[in-house]
Amino acid sequence: MQWTSVLAIYFLIFCLTAFLMLSFGVKTHEEAGISVVPGQADSAPHDFNLPRHLLKSALVAALLTALYVANYVFGWIGIEDLDFYS
Repeated sequence: MQWTSVLAIYFLIFCLTAFLMLSFGVKTHEEAGISVVPGQADSAPHDFNLPRHLLKSALVAALLTALYVANYVFGWIGIEDLDFYS
């Protein structure tokens, strides 16, 4: 597998994990014990730390990409393993 393919796969997995991890570890104003600004949505986050979120997503994406490449190299799970109907 070429390194550019690995980079493209990493980028796709990074975007997916960054989106999926948005709701983890976020507190609303009510949960944090702070008054809500008038007109603010009840589900709005109190303090969203974007660099920390992207770092966590990058680490998870690196782990998942490493697992994907290792499966590609060693062939742990193949197409025939995913055919549940025959």
